[in-house]
Amino acid sequence: MTVSSASAPDRLQAVLKALQPVMGERISTAPSVREEHSHGEAMNASRLPEAVVFAENTQDVATVLRHCHEWRVPVVAFGAGTSVEGHVVPPEQAISLDLSRMTAIVELNAEDLDCRVQAGITRQTLNVEIRDTGLFFPVDPGGEATIGGMCATRASGTAAVRYGTMKENVLGLTVVLATGEVIRTGGRVRKSSTGYDLTSLFIGSEGTLGIITEVQLRLHGRPDSVSAAICQFENLHDAVQTAMEIIQCGIPITRVELMDSVQMAASIQYSGLSEYLPLTTLFFEFTGSPASVREQVETTEAIASGNNGLGFAWAESPEERTRLWKARHDAYWAAKAIVPGARVISTDCIVPISRLGELIEGVHRDIEASGLRAPLLGHVGDGNFHTLIITDDTAEGHQLALDLDRKIVARALSLNGSCSGEHGVGMGKLEFLETEHGPGSLSVMRALKNTMDPHHILNPGKLLPPGPVYTG
Repeated sequence: MTVSSASAPDRLQAVLKALQPVMGERISTAPSVREEHSHGEAMNASRLPEAVVFAENTQDVATVLRHCHEWRVPVVAFGAGTSVEGHVVPPEQAISLDLSRMTAIVELNAEDLDCRVQAGITRQTLNVEIRDTGLFFPVDPGGEATIGGMCATRASGTAAVRYGTMKENVLGLTVVLATGEVIRTGGRVRKSSTGYDLTSLFIGSEGTLGIITEVQLRLHGRPDSVSAAICQFENLHDAVQTAMEIIQCGIPITRVELMDSVQMAASIQYSGLSEYLPLTTLFFEFTGSPASVREQVETTEAIASGNNGLGFAWAESPEERTRLWKARHDAYWAAKAIVPGARVISTDCIVPISRLGELIEGVHRDIEASGLRAPLLGHVGDGNFHTLIITDDTAEGHQLALDLDRKIVARALSLNGSCSGEHGVGMGKLEFLETEHGPGSLSVMRALKNTMDPHHILNPGKLLPPGPVYTG
C-alpha cells in the first residue's frame, strides 16, 4: 500500500499500526474517550476522532507527527478541551493527540523569574507547585486550561490589564513541526534582536503550524498587598465610563471586570451573592505595596463616585476575594442556569478602550432587537468583553444566536476592533478574517501554512479560511 493509492481509512490504520509498538495502551479507540475529545466548550460542533493518542513527552509528539505527515493523516492537539470556538473538533479520519499527561515542571529559575513547563500542565497546578518560591504565573483565562492550549489560543483573561496576555509572558517554546522535527524558539533572556520572532509566530497559531510541547514562562513576584471590591451602578454607561477613566488615568489596577444586570442577576442566584443587587457591576482587584494599593483604591473610588457608583463593597479576606472571583469565572455556568436545557454560545470581541462604551451600548440594542437573552460581561480594562447568547437547543435557535453574534462582531470591526480578543478563531470566527485582515495578509498566512504544513495535517479547517492554494 502506498500513500497515493490508499484511502483515508487505510492511511489512518497504517499510522495506528506504526504507532502501536511505541505507544501501546496509550492509543485509545474507546467510544467514551473519543467522545470526550470530539468537542470543546460552548460551540455547537463535534466529531469523533478515529483514535486518541496520549503523549507523555516531546518525543511522543514527534513520533506521532512523523507518521501522520508520512501518511497524510490529520492530527489535532488536545489539552483540557476548554476552548470555545471549535478549536479541538477533529476533521474526518483524524487522530486527537492528547497532551494532558505532559505536566512536568522541567526547570524553575526563581532568581531569574522564569520556568520551563510541559504543555499539559494547567496554570492552577503550576501556581500551586511554585507557591513556596513567592512567585506566580498571572495569566488567568478562568477555566482549567493547559499552558500549551493557552499559548495556542493566545489566551489572556482577567489579569491581562496588568500583566498582559500569553504573548507577553512566554519567553520561548519547544515546538514539533508537521514533519516531526523538533525546534526550540526564543530562550530565557528578556529581549533579543536576533532572527525572526518564531515564538510569537506560534503563540495564537491554534495548532495549525506546529504542536507546542514545552513553554518557557515569565513569572512574577506575589504582591505584598491585595485588595478587592465591587461597585454597582444603576446605569450601564456609568460603569463602562468608570472602567475607561481608570485605564486612561494610568491606575495600575490588576483587574477590572464588568457584569451587566442580566449576568449579575444570574450570578447572584448561581453563586449565592445574595448581598448584592442585580445591577451592572464592576469587580476590582488592586495589588502592590500597601501604600500603592491605598492610592489605587482612593483614586478608583473617586472615579466611580463621580460616575454615580453606589459605593464600594470590600472583600477583605482571601476567602471572600476567592469567592467573588470564582463567581466571575463561573459566569458561563450561571448564564447556562438561567434557562435549563438551553444552549449558551459564548462570543467575544475587542475595541480600543475609547470605543468601548459605544460598542457595549450598541450591542445592548442588538440584544434587545433579537429577542434573545444574552448576558454581557468582560475584561473592560482592555476593551474586551463577552456576550453569552442563550438560545433554544435547536437549529433555528442556533441560527438566531449566530445572527446576533455576527451583528456584535460587525459592530466591533466597524470601530477598529477585532472579532476576538482572546477566544481565538477556531471554526467559529473564520468568516470574519478577511474583513479584519484583508486578502494580502491572508495570502501571507496561507503561504506560511503551506510551507510549514505542506500536507495540511495540523488542525485543518481552523484559524485560516480557505483561499488560493489553501483548501482548509
